[in-house]
Amino acid sequence: MAQKFGSKYSPDGSTQTEHAAPQRNSFEGANPDAAGARSNVLFTPAIVLVATTFSDGAIPMAFGLAGAAFLTLSAWLLRSGLRAEAEYNARKVARRPALPRKMFASVLTGIGAALAVIAHLDNFSILSPLIFGLAAGGLHLAAFGIDPLKHKGMKGIDTFQQDRVSRVVDEAEKHLNSMSDAILRAGDRGMERRVEQFQRTARELFRTVEEDPRDLSGARKYLGVYLRGASDATVKFADVYSRTGDAQARADYSDLLDDLEQNFSARTRKMLLDDRSDLTVEIEVLRERLQREGVSSS
Repeated sequence: MAQKFGSKYSPDGSTQTEHAAPQRNSFEGANPDAAGARSNVLFTPAIVLVATTFSDGAIPMAFGLAGAAFLTLSAWLLRSGLRAEAEYNARKVARRPALPRKMFASVLTGIGAALAVIAHLDNFSILSPLIFGLAAGGLHLAAFGIDPLKHKGMKGIDTFQQDRVSRVVDEAEKHLNSMSDAILRAGDRGMERRVEQFQRTARELFRTVEEDPRDLSGARKYLGVYLRGASDATVKFADVYSRTGDAQARADYSDLLDDLEQNFSARTRKMLLDDRSDLTVEIEVLRERLQREGVSSS
């Protein structure tokens, strides 16, 4: 869709002064889909296998359909595994995925490739399907790697508290997704980018709470009440703006996002400062103990 260019020096551009706070890069904190084309293309072999065995008779067709089912499930598991791995890598504190999806996908790819070979064999032989299956599974594993197999940054963290944080963050993510779905109805690319910018700020707060679950009590209102209100406001704005194109409604909603972003950023900074203060106290206490031990031993 064509998009009008605007800048500080455009007729309807921003009137922001030189001393105003700089705008965040629109790509800062962006999260591209971890699955990408290289995993999506793996749905193609299943289609090709069905097309090449469908008219070869009942038995080849049965093996072809079974192989296509395994290959399709493998591609689906791979996409899910890549996304789970990206979430794991994006966090400083994370649990390993409960299901090793990428490794299972490699196994299913090998089975699917073996069934594809059987479907095209005139005389059944176990050796050829086995070789092709092992090769396909091995290449898949080499291309996409294995799943994370251990927890990251979990030492000294209360797992019960971490589970509570995970539930709250999951609910908060639902509110952000609701905002994304709603703002699309407004048909305003500028506001879509503005919502994405606020979402990145909100997710910085999510990551801070995940790294120290003790911050949950102070951030619970932000992750629940405020985000639910932001989601409801986005739905109402999209409904109004899509019907009327009301410029005042757009300005009011933009101001709301500005206020929310400032408050979320302030809450994140406060939690980081509190964590630093806790560290300073721990260091001072330890120093005092060492000094006392040093004096008593002399």
